[in-house]
Amino acid sequence: MSKLQIAIVAASARAPGGQAVQAAQLLGAWHGDPAVDARLVSINPQPPRILGALDRNKYGRQFLAANLYLPQLATRLAHADVVHVFGAAYRAFLLAPLAALLLARPYRVPVVLNYRNGEGPDHLAHSPIARAAIRHADRVVVPSAFLAQAFAGFGLKTTAIANIVDLQRFAFRERPVLRPRLLSTRNLHGLYNISCTLRAFRMIQDRRPDATLTIAGDGPKRSVLEQLSGLLGLRGVRFLGRVAYDQMPSLYADHDVYVQTPDVDNQPNSVLEAFASGLPVVSTDVGGMSAMVANGTQGLLVPKNDHASLANEVLRLLENPRLARELTAGARVACERHTWPVVRDQWLRLYEELAAARGARVVRRTGLAQPQACNFPVEGNALPPDRDNRRFLSL
Repeated sequence: MSKLQIAIVAASARAPGGQAVQAAQLLGAWHGDPAVDARLVSINPQPPRILGALDRNKYGRQFLAANLYLPQLATRLAHADVVHVFGAAYRAFLLAPLAALLLARPYRVPVVLNYRNGEGPDHLAHSPIARAAIRHADRVVVPSAFLAQAFAGFGLKTTAIANIVDLQRFAFRERPVLRPRLLSTRNLHGLYNISCTLRAFRMIQDRRPDATLTIAGDGPKRSVLEQLSGLLGLRGVRFLGRVAYDQMPSLYADHDVYVQTPDVDNQPNSVLEAFASGLPVVSTDVGGMSAMVANGTQGLLVPKNDHASLANEVLRLLENPRLARELTAGARVACERHTWPVVRDQWLRLYEELAAARGARVVRRTGLAQPQACNFPVEGNALPPDRDNRRFLSL
């Protein structure tokens, strides 16, 4: 029996962020599998060197991505049994999910929309086009109960398949005594509210002058955050910028407490990696965090933007190693449902169901079929106005 041909439409490792990490993990896990041949269709392909200057400009990069990615997607569709497209909110929805849904239709290839963004509830609330487009996906998969509930609120049915964590790559280490070595691995964007982490660290360092904080990640807020660190008079804060994924396990191993203070979140890879590595997690309770982290048994959750509560919980951990060991033991057990053997079976069943239901194993080698109408019915007559740059046409 021939393998199922799966086109995975996602960002490559050129892009920072959890979606690129999960796509790379999924592709790596399928490599050599007897049932599935999965291949990446990158939404951010490497342009020719001569176009390097254009690639370094934000809008030039988007122009290049569209002009390089779309032809590659069309070529791959001619041989794919199922298209598995990673989806995000707002502007990013235009490039990957919407384009894949439109291009796959003439080929009659089923599309799995794997929506993964913590801003999904706001996106759906403000985009009738996104809601209509999502209804045309053959299956919508989300990684968390949080997003499943958000989609259900708009009458959108989903299947939940969890993110993957590699327990061999991120090896568990018990920490009999916690050192005050804190780690944050979120990118430096406004929605991750790293400034709250810095304010909390000020309070922690007042009690524990030997405490250190490593921030691994990059983004548009870096200079502002570095200035804030100076204004707060913090010592021992390192801004590492973007860290290569193969260096992340050693980074977790070298620290003893994982902290994050996002204002919006879903099911972040960073928390799974901290779980797997044996770091107790202290986080703000936003989005899908309460579904991911059982407060008091797998980690500690505090209210949104509450730096004082976060500092107090970190200090409580440092003073109570037994609590830390109990949390990390519970978190390690929670990792089991994120392992590849569990997740593989769920994805394989889904691919097989779609391929069988839509006759996707019949390979079309005679060229592009005549395009069908791709009109998505939209509720209402007009799009809501933009609220900021992220909400480009509210898509």
